[in-house]
Amino acid sequence: MFNIKSKKKIKNKTPIDVPKDMFLKCKDCGKLIESKAMIDNLNKCPECDFYFPMTSIERINFLTDENSFKKIKVKLHNVNPLGFDGYPEKVQNLKDTTGLDEAVNVGVAKIRGRKVVIGVMEHSFLLGSLSSQVGKILVEGFDYATDKKLPFILYTVSGGARMQEGIVSLMQMGTVSAAVKRHSNAGLLYIPILTNPTTGGVSASFAMLGDIILAEPDALICFAGPRVIKETIRQELPEGFQKSEFLVEHGFLDGIVTRENQRAYLSQLLKVHGVQKEKRWIHIKKYKQQEIQRD
Repeated sequence: MFNIKSKKKIKNKTPIDVPKDMFLKCKDCGKLIESKAMIDNLNKCPECDFYFPMTSIERINFLTDENSFKKIKVKLHNVNPLGFDGYPEKVQNLKDTTGLDEAVNVGVAKIRGRKVVIGVMEHSFLLGSLSSQVGKILVEGFDYATDKKLPFILYTVSGGARMQEGIVSLMQMGTVSAAVKRHSNAGLLYIPILTNPTTGGVSASFAMLGDIILAEPDALICFAGPRVIKETIRQELPEGFQKSEFLVEHGFLDGIVTRENQRAYLSQLLKVHGVQKEKRWIHIKKYKQQEIQRD
């Protein structure tokens, strides 16, 4: 005769309400990490240093002196040159959710007391795709920098030209590049920092026209992606093909700078190129770190 022990009934307990965004899975190492730990680490995985995207506001807050960023106002228009169904509504929805006018944020700011025009493309706004209005914002930014004799620092992240605008989008490659040329002709410094991914028409134009071209580690930088090239030529591609480390090795980039070093690195480049501090400055980093310089 078997003695079967009765199982105790588990009383129903109130489920714990865990926010959906409290944890996330690293795309590289696969470990579950706390979102706050990732944010405190400049949007990098604390386990493997995998780079998660940063919003334009996050980059501006991290990189620039406190309260120094002033957005350059540009009069924009709602455009839909191809009559693409649902496109205007999608753009308006993204404006509401991101708080941005378009897929790039451009303004005047200071980096350790040195005044610059800074632009940051926004990955969450149709993957930073190049539209007619993005082109307009960038042209206004470069022309402002040229008029005020300021250096221009641009963080790129983009899937390329915005397909919903067709040839109008592609035209921005030349329009923005012309503004870069005017800025260059004035003898002014332009530093693009390419982040993951910088592809298509953006990589084929103004992203690669800088005086000093930098990138973040392991960033995909290309016109057509490796899968498309592999299927076209039907050959195996070199390891790390089209990643920032590969491009530095082959002379397409000037250097790779980790996120935690970018502020100091850019400040030093500005100093070397004669950009003077306007006054003493105090910068309080968003991630509860305080930095004070008195020299």
